[in-house]
Amino acid sequence: MMTTSEKVGSNIRKANAEAIRRILEAKPVLIDVVPASEAIPALQEGMILHAGPPIDWGNMCGPMRGAVTGIAVFEGWATDLAEAEQLAESGAFSLNPNHDFGAVGPMTGMTTLSQPVLVVENRASGNHAFCTINEGLGKVMRFGGNDASVLKRLGWLRDTLGPALGVALRAGKGIELKPLVARGLTMGDEMHQRNLGCSSLLLRTLAPDLARTVDDRTALAEMLSFIGSNDQFFLNLAMALGKAIMDPVCDIDCSSVVTAMTRNGTDFGIRVSGLGDEWFTAPVEMPEGLYFPGFSADDANPDMGDSTIVETIGLGGFAMAAAPAVAGFVGAGTPSIAADFTRTMGEITLTQNPEWTIPALDYQGVPTGIDIRLVVETGITPTINTGIAHRKPGIGQVGAGVVKAPLACFELALKALATRLGVR
Repeated sequence: MMTTSEKVGSNIRKANAEAIRRILEAKPVLIDVVPASEAIPALQEGMILHAGPPIDWGNMCGPMRGAVTGIAVFEGWATDLAEAEQLAESGAFSLNPNHDFGAVGPMTGMTTLSQPVLVVENRASGNHAFCTINEGLGKVMRFGGNDASVLKRLGWLRDTLGPALGVALRAGKGIELKPLVARGLTMGDEMHQRNLGCSSLLLRTLAPDLARTVDDRTALAEMLSFIGSNDQFFLNLAMALGKAIMDPVCDIDCSSVVTAMTRNGTDFGIRVSGLGDEWFTAPVEMPEGLYFPGFSADDANPDMGDSTIVETIGLGGFAMAAAPAVAGFVGAGTPSIAADFTRTMGEITLTQNPEWTIPALDYQGVPTGIDIRLVVETGITPTINTGIAHRKPGIGQVGAGVVKAPLACFELALKALATRLGVR
């Protein structure tokens, strides 16, 4: 006869096996691009979805505030940034995490009514996940930019590129994403800081349907140029596929698998399968990495963004060995050190993904299925590849690096799971 502890252990193993099955059998497909108001009916006027766990205006960091005021002007809720700030301070906007609405967003992660969102369907489970279109390079809202050039680009995404992508995708049968990721890993991508291969593969896949459905040759050329010149275009899609894969893993009773990791520039938060939609948070940490000329660590904001969803599915910092170019860019050092990051992440995960393999590690699958028990037992926290935003609003990206998830999140979650399972 099993003891209580043995029964709990058996239940966790069965639950985690189910979680891993759902992760590995997921079938994410890009099927559409539509306005966020259509994808997320709960979105209302004055509602702003943001990256990270819940946070109010008073606790928001500089770039997050910059993005909130900028998106308020973009949506027409304020005439200028000063008015938008006054409205935010008065509580006029409803601020909510993207994750609570089936969405994710990079860095500041702004999602509002009129923005176009990528729609990814998990055909194994029938759920959908959403993410805005990557804005491109330079001063952008995801890094807190909010001037006229930022708003103009958002307008072009809303009025031109977004609708064209939607028409092109609806003309086809959708784009299966797992094969693109598999090829990207062999081309030097890890899907967080390096998306060159997958962005190129996506453009090659989209281009024929865009050419068939866009009549204006000048507009078509502008679209193809925009996508082709943005090496990070696939990032937002990688995030949406991560969300589509992990949402069906939520609410598996007894499971200790992490289903979401995210940060808002103030707090780092995780969710765990056996604990549903409850957030476990701790102060977010500062990234370590390389800075653009003229900037230093003194300019940096603490880490932020929903993009850590890619690490929960074994990409990003967990697949660092696949992307030797990233090793130097994010300050990780040599390719051999990048491989060590991936090997270390294998100590806190339950399996490897046989569909996503890394040539430099003899085609080992990426480490998959973060287990809070292993994190707490080993003291090893997830490694995350990340961009670095300036701490002041309106300036934008100043570098890129690596950040560690705070251990306290995992300790709090493990205590909560133990309580739920009746373990002292």
